[in-house]
Amino acid sequence: MTTKGCKQKQEIVVVSALDLLSANHTICKEPDIADYKNVEEHENASSSSHPAILNLRFPFELKPDQVKAVEAWLANQCRGSIIYGSGTGKTEIAFECARKAAGMKSTKEFNILMLVPRIVLIEQNYRRLTRYGIQPEKIGRYFGEEKEIREITISTYHSAAANLDIVKRADMVILDEVHLASATSRSFSKIFDIISNSSKALLGLTATIDEVDPRNQIIMTVIPPVRKYLIKDAVTDGRLARPIINPVKVKLTEQEQKTYEEHSGKIRNISARFKRYDAKAMMELAKMGGFPSWQAKAWFLNVRKRKGLLASAENKLATAVELIKTKHPDQKVMVFSETIESIRKLKQQLKSEGIESMLIDSRMSSFRRQKVLSQWGKRFYPLLSVHTLEIGYDVPEVGIEIILATTSNMNQIVQRVGRILRKIEGKETALVYVIYVSDSRDDNILKCVKNAIDTAAGETAILNK
Repeated sequence: MTTKGCKQKQEIVVVSALDLLSANHTICKEPDIADYKNVEEHENASSSSHPAILNLRFPFELKPDQVKAVEAWLANQCRGSIIYGSGTGKTEIAFECARKAAGMKSTKEFNILMLVPRIVLIEQNYRRLTRYGIQPEKIGRYFGEEKEIREITISTYHSAAANLDIVKRADMVILDEVHLASATSRSFSKIFDIISNSSKALLGLTATIDEVDPRNQIIMTVIPPVRKYLIKDAVTDGRLARPIINPVKVKLTEQEQKTYEEHSGKIRNISARFKRYDAKAMMELAKMGGFPSWQAKAWFLNVRKRKGLLASAENKLATAVELIKTKHPDQKVMVFSETIESIRKLKQQLKSEGIESMLIDSRMSSFRRQKVLSQWGKRFYPLLSVHTLEIGYDVPEVGIEIILATTSNMNQIVQRVGRILRKIEGKETALVYVIYVSDSRDDNILKCVKNAIDTAAGETAILNK
């Protein structure tokens, strides 16, 4: 398969289990009915004579949409990406795909490498695998100082890129949050160089990905989407809570508006001078050296300052405090912002109102992070974060979120909203406040949020402030 010359239209295939048994597809190798019998034979064998993943036992039945995802992946020769909304069980889909793929092999081992973007997800997946019947001694954790290589190895992308041998030895590679492994990272591209020219089983997992973005071309080529089940689909099926989006409009103070216009003016002037209007073009300008490079750096500096201004806008933080204090004083609330500085300011403002809150950031140890999460809803109710809580945290008991908007990154929005859409008994809706500065770069956020979740499946309430 080539990535040059043209764009190929990818067809998403959905087949039934019966179709799989009767069709002459190539599934990792040329399978037939005997191959499917091998799965049961392996599962009935002793743990030392078959791949460890065949011991997988879920304490529940997979949902119909999860089964269809597994079937679609198998039908596409054990290669492809599953694009499923947050909270729809992508991890369980991955484990089941691995079990099916291992069942097609007549080997005692089936080496699986699961790549995740953050260390905290290594432990989460380890606990899930052991809970689902996999022996702990069969699972390795590969990151930092802990470098265990086992039949099932869970590693971060960065750690795997630093030791490509663990990629080469794998019979199957699972790429969690695959949208983060774009062509913008040279180290990650080395991983794709290995897997794209191999016969390995490959599975990508993501809640959303821009399929037309050139940076994702290699992902779309090597592991194209084989099945999609987006937030709106899961809401319609009752798998996720119905999102209620509350846009809350605020304005900058007079001084903030003046500063905002100064930064914007400098950005426009530099862009007009060099006919470059986005970050990618400015990065190229920065490489030229001399005056152009200096101007490109000034452009980025003003973009950062403007972003910081919007994130820490006085009325934006005050509105968040008011919402927490008056509308949700004794309820768990998840708050996202764009900068650590704005989150720290919000924490101080909450404290001045007698409201205890806690902040989680990427520098916090896993032990400390778990302690904070265990105290959430007991010692404090607002939990503040920049990006750390966006990926991999299961908090179905939480139904309220405040987004201090300045981002238009669709992946980020989907991840943030998806944190609180997971259902538990009695939870049918989730409330998302989007606090934005009107007549600014923030204005684009509402369109992005609506596109991310397709509010036709939910309900939109407009609160103007």
